[in-house]
Amino acid sequence: MITGPRDTLKRARKLRSEMSLPERMLWRVLRERPGGFKFRRQHPAGIYILDFYCPAVRLAIEVDGRAHDGEKAARSDAARSDSLKSQHVATLRVPATVIMTSLESAMARIVDVCKERAMKIKERQGKSPVPLHHPADGPPPRSGEDRL
Repeated sequence: MITGPRDTLKRARKLRSEMSLPERMLWRVLRERPGGFKFRRQHPAGIYILDFYCPAVRLAIEVDGRAHDGEKAARSDAARSDSLKSQHVATLRVPATVIMTSLESAMARIVDVCKERAMKIKERQGKSPVPLHHPADGPPPRSGEDRL
C-alpha cells in the first residue's frame, strides 16, 4: 500500500472535507464500489495526495479542473504521474467538466480501466517466470555438447 509522511496524511484528512463539487459527485458513486472495486478518497502517496485511489488495481484517479490548465500545471501533473508510475501506480485523469456533464460515461470509463488493469494483473500472476538457471527452451546442454 502506498502512503505518505505525517504532514501529507494530515493534509489529506483536511482535503476530504474540502472536496470540489466534481470530486463530491464522483465520490458519491465511487463509494458504492462500482464493478466491485473499492476506492479511497484523498489518499496520500508520498508527497502527493491522490483525488481517488483503487488499491486492488493500483489506479489513481485525478479530477482535472481549471487548476490543471496551463503549461506549469501540465509539467507538475507529468512529474506526479511519473512518480506514481515508478511505484507501479497508473494515473487516470478525468476532466471535471466530464463529471459535471456526463457522470455516467466518466464512471463507465473508470470501471473499464479498472477491469483492464485487473485482467493484466491476473495474467501476470498466472504466468510463472522462467527460473534463472533454465533457459526458456529447455535445460542447458551437457558439457561437450553444442546447442543447435
